[in-house]
Amino acid sequence: MSHTIRDKAKLLARVRRIQGQVQALERALEAGKGCAEILHQIAAVRGATSGLMTVVLEEHVRAHIADPAITSAAERTQGADELIEVLRSYLK
Repeated sequence: MSHTIRDKAKLLARVRRIQGQVQALERALEAGKGCAEILHQIAAVRGATSGLMTVVLEEHVRAHIADPAITSAAERTQGADELIEVLRSYLK
């Protein structure tokens, strides 16, 4: 079972909190709030998405690279390659 399916409820709860933060950012922009408040909202959204990314990355490493049950080098390499690809796009 995929770790994203196993942790689906927790991940969806995080996504819903992020949606709430994005909606608050949108409301602040619509209301013409000051730049300091807008920047705080943006920082909150960024922190929340980074937190979600960290949780999923950690589980990916545990499930697809570091799991001692993985005996196939090809499967472990695939997990590492997937991680590298995501990190490259994330760090651009």
